[in-house]
This record gives sequence, structure tokens and C-alpha cells, in this order.
Amino acid sequence: MSARVHSRLLAGTMLLLAGAAVAQEATTPTMPPISTPLPPAPDRQPHAAVKLADYRYDDLLWENDRTAHRIYGHALEAAEPPSGSGIDSWGKNVIWPFADRQLRSGDQHSYHGEGLDFYNVGTGRGAGGLGIWHDNKLWTSRNYTRYRILKNGPDAADFEVDYAPWPVEVDRRVWETRRFTLPVGTQFTRMVSTLSSDKPGPLTVGIGIGRHAIGSSEGALTVDRAHGILSFWSAEDGVHGRMAIALKVDPAMIVDVKNDFDNYLVLLKVEPGKPFVYYSGSAWDKGVGGFRTRAEWDRYVLSAPADFRVPTDRRQGKTR
Repeated sequence: MSARVHSRLLAGTMLLLAGAAVAQEATTPTMPPISTPLPPAPDRQPHAAVKLADYRYDDLLWENDRTAHRIYGHALEAAEPPSGSGIDSWGKNVIWPFADRQLRSGDQHSYHGEGLDFYNVGTGRGAGGLGIWHDNKLWTSRNYTRYRILKNGPDAADFEVDYAPWPVEVDRRVWETRRFTLPVGTQFTRMVSTLSSDKPGPLTVGIGIGRHAIGSSEGALTVDRAHGILSFWSAEDGVHGRMAIALKVDPAMIVDVKNDFDNYLVLLKVEPGKPFVYYSGSAWDKGVGGFRTRAEWDRYVLSAPADFRVPTDRRQGKTR
């Protein structure tokens, strides 16, 4: 599909292309070769789940019938520096939870028949991590320090984490509590972030999608500022295929869209102590959801509902 036709499909958007053009032909995916199959799932019904991987430096895993993610615990900082607070996204091609069994295999980067972790977070924000944009630089937290599971399925994975104070330059410190809610039937996790600061005054928050080249290409990014969308379609990573990542934010909060070395960023103006909502979504082009082309993913992202009202309810979870 030509860029001109794609522009007509997404009127009012700006397309930012990085590297070679991405093929738009929809085909039945060729799956990677299967390594040792995972142990059978105890429940093959579609449902959402959140799990602490205390056997693996306190990774937090969450998934539904369409997508799977993890964030990294404080213990990983010493074991695998420079571990950070980016969000990992996994390819998934089953409707039941698989991430815990995949991680327990000790070989989560290989395909065992249900999905795999091949998306490279690195030092970037991954699939929707954030930081504070100051002096033309993104200042980011380390890994989460505490968690509270609010609901472990079956209709939603719902939890909160705390990020310890981190410096913004030398004269300000910021800390965060963030709630993650992933219902069944969607590619999008709803985030509610509350940032605090030891000094008054607004913050410029940068929410990012990680940049990293595969071969000679970084993939392709669609920016639709009017609808508060950044939508990314990765370059093809050999037999692993492509990951699609998207952010949805309140357009009224946007102050800029820009890149740094590690990320594509949407910048929002935020008041300390005032929660705000954004969405992070992902899909695997070989996985559930049926997104085989960039155009299909962009259409879905544009049509997916988003509610930026801050919730007033809060279920009580156990803090650890």
C-alpha cells in the first residue's frame, strides 16, 4: 500500500517513516520453530492474569487473551544493570495466560508454541514507560520498588506499583505511583499515573516507545496528534516477525512530540499530585488479534476506545 493511500485511510495524521518501507501484504503467518513445548496450561479459557515472578528478580507479568507484558523489579538492578523502568511486551498467540510458564522455562526468548519475548526494551521506555522531560533530556526512574495486586482476573488484570524518588537534574526529585488495568478483549493497558515532587510547579512528562534498529530499519511510526496517538510498526526481526506498539493520550495534554536517542516521545504537561490517564497497547503480527499489516494496526488503534477520566474507586490490594 502506498503512503498516499495510507494517508487517506488515516486523515489528519502525520507519518514518520524510519528505514525501509514495511510490506503491507496480509498473509498467514509462518511461525518460528518450536523449542521445547511449555507445560500444558491449567486453564485454556480466555482470561486476564497478573503474576509476581519472585523466582526471577520480582518481574511483574500481566496479560489477557490478546497481549502480554512485564516490568522489572528492584532486585534486577544489581543482577542485570542497567535495568530500568521501561515496559516489556511479548508476542502471544494463545488466548490463555502463558507468560509465567514461558518465564519459568528459563528461555523466554525462544518460541515454545504459545508466544515469546523478543521485543528489546534496552535502556528505552519500551511499550509506554515514562520519564520527566527537562533540559532536553528524559530523566527516568529505576525499577519498581513495591506492588499491590488489586485484581487477578478473570476479567481484568489490575495492579499498582511505586517507583522510588529519582533526580531531575540536581535540584528536583520526583516519584510515582502507577495503576495498570488490562481487561480481556483489548490490546490496551490503561495506566493511571500519579507523580509527586519535592518542589512545586508543573512537570513535562515524556511517554515513550523504544527506538532500536533491526538491520537497517527502525520500523515505521504514525503520529496523530489530534487523536493523541503514537502508533509503531516494527521492522521484521527474522522468523520472530514484528511487534506493534501504540500510545493513546489525552490530546489536550500534549505539548510536543519528539525523539531522543532511545525513544519516540509524546510530551504532556502534568501537575504533581494530580493523576492522569494514558493507554499503552501492543500486538504481535503472528499472534492473536489478527494484525498482519501496519494499516490494520493503525486502524485498530484509531478506533480503540479511550477514557481519560481519572477513576475515583480503588480496590484494596496487598502492598509488598
